[in-house]
Amino acid sequence: MTAVRAPTPVLRHPAIDDFARDGAHVFDDLVDPAAAAALLADIRATRPFDHRLFLTEAEFDADPQYVGVNPRPGRNLLERFEDRLGFVEEAPHIVSALQGLLGEGYELLNRKVVCGVPQAAVPDWLRQRILGNPVNNLGAYVRPEYRDVTYFYGIDFHQDLIDYRDRPADFLTLYVYLHPVGRQDAPLFLLTGSHRLGGTVFPHDLQRDGPEAWTYRDGRGGEVKTHQRLLTGPAGFAAIWHACTLHGTQPDAADHERISLRYLLARGAGPAGLDTVNADLAGPLSLPQTRTDLAPDGRAAVKGNIVNQA
Repeated sequence: MTAVRAPTPVLRHPAIDDFARDGAHVFDDLVDPAAAAALLADIRATRPFDHRLFLTEAEFDADPQYVGVNPRPGRNLLERFEDRLGFVEEAPHIVSALQGLLGEGYELLNRKVVCGVPQAAVPDWLRQRILGNPVNNLGAYVRPEYRDVTYFYGIDFHQDLIDYRDRPADFLTLYVYLHPVGRQDAPLFLLTGSHRLGGTVFPHDLQRDGPEAWTYRDGRGGEVKTHQRLLTGPAGFAAIWHACTLHGTQPDAADHERISLRYLLARGAGPAGLDTVNADLAGPLSLPQTRTDLAPDGRAAVKGNIVNQA
């Protein structure tokens, strides 16, 4: 008689329970702070992180481009530093959480440097144009030679599903701070438990109920009460969150840029804790339309930024 092989069990990890409850997991252990600081120094040496990043108003108006201005293969600063990323990508506590949630052989979808630009670095003409926009991704206004990094000046609460129409929420985000990030440094705000409603269209329906409390509605009759969590920490701080977890940042209020690493990592082969998390969500795992805030040419078509109330 042929023996029946039992299925390989999901690698249990506290991150699975945290994802089920909160839609996110914050690591207790840091990735190597010294390696983070060394990488940060080399990133900062590649360009001036001030007004010189940007086109002049006349240069932008001569040829406005709102799409195709973010990092991409062949134009991604981290491609220069691939051999320096082991302190994140091979850190045992990171790998074990990712294996538990995504299974063996999880896939790297994207990795890039993300920069929160301080107010002093944003030209006056540009601040006037973007005032009140829900998503201030500054790539359209950055000089082409510097578009190997994503630059932002505040981004409203959103899901990372926003960039993936029709793709299921089979991936997560890993975020790493390369230097200490406090309240003034454009830290991430997470709305814990917001993933439970599944995918919803941006801009999202949020009502503030208290200093750290929100009601989130999905437009389908569902709602959840969520708690605002501010992600601050030292160099090497790392967190992961679900593709449907609402998060955002306010404009950088410090006198220096905030530089971080962002990874998108997708489900691999075999059992994965993310499947258990997704099976309990009340809403869809994918959306045919993820946002309604952009005009056909890619420019902002609506105003309003809820995260600035946080």
